Amino acid sequence: MALFVITVLALIIASMSQLQNDSSNSIGLQVNSHRAFYSAEAGVEIALNLLIPPDGSVARSCATTPFYSKTYTIAGLNNCSVSVICDSILVNSNDYYTLRSTGYCGNGIDRAQRTVEVRVK
Repeated sequence: MALFVITVLALIIASMSQLQNDSSNSIGLQVNSHRAFYSAEAGVEIALNLLIPPDGSVARSCATTPFYSKTYTIAGLNNCSVSVICDSILVNSNDYYTLRSTGYCGNGIDRAQRTVEVRVK
């Protein structure tokens, strides 16, 4: 009977250990996912300023490939990068621009990627 109880307790402890390990891996990926989103969001905001400069200076051509890219070294976005592409279409004599910003954070199994897309006239 004692051997049975010890075996059952060992199985319970092993399964709890596996749950804890899975939970900690999930949290690391979730953190990188949020960082990738903020990286993509920052990239699209900078790209908007390059496409439509607030000071009226000359805008960057939408045909530039990539339109904007950066590898961050600041706290919070360290080991993250962003790449922004720009597409334009002409509709009824109006130019519409689509900026697609993709942020990447982390390495290996913890690597996360998020995309933000903005359309402006």
